[in-house]
Amino acid sequence: MRFFLCAAGLLALSACSPAVPDSAAGVGFGDYDAYQAEQQARDARLAGTALPSPMAVSSEPLDGGTPQTGDASDLVAETQAALREQALNSGQPVLNADPSNPPPQTVTTATGMSVETNFDAVSAERSIESDAALIAQNRARYKVVEPEALPARTGSEPNIVQYALSSTHPVGTRVYSRVGVNSQARFQRNCAGYTSPDKAQIDFMSKGGPQRDRMGLDPDGDGYACGWDPSPFRKALGG
Repeated sequence: MRFFLCAAGLLALSACSPAVPDSAAGVGFGDYDAYQAEQQARDARLAGTALPSPMAVSSEPLDGGTPQTGDASDLVAETQAALREQALNSGQPVLNADPSNPPPQTVTTATGMSVETNFDAVSAERSIESDAALIAQNRARYKVVEPEALPARTGSEPNIVQYALSSTHPVGTRVYSRVGVNSQARFQRNCAGYTSPDKAQIDFMSKGGPQRDRMGLDPDGDGYACGWDPSPFRKALGG
């Protein structure tokens, strides 16, 4: 009898004691797994990598209407019209890729190599005789032009190349005497009327230069007008 009374007392005490909460449960969540899942979803939203909810994607067409069976054919017609217009503008024919107009096929051997790299396939189309005939044809078209002597000068224009090779002194070396007033101003004004020093030297020599300088083109007396330099002609000769 005493045993049953003790058992009944223990049952009464257990019923009155408060429930111990689950240590795996987090604040505001049923358990730690739910908390961790919510934390990962929040991090994804902040990073911009969260996937939209299936309910957020609409299955309606963008124009608000229902798809029509003729939309695909209309798109093909518009594409062909655009290609035709482009062909008219460019002048080149349009190549339509369809089963009736397949691309050219490359003939290959059993090993998968192109026949152009196969000696047996090429030798079946070409022979030594045909190659020899082709070489002879190319040689017949080849023409060797022999160099000819330059024609002799027939005009009376001074030859500045001959003058450059016959003189040896450098630019700025006084060889001829010069007299005059405002020689530098006259030199700059008259030299500005020539398109190049070569033209000035030719005109200078045709009017008595280098001994005389009627137009003041050689104030330093080196025999070279308007800064003309004979050294390029000498270097061309190897001097």
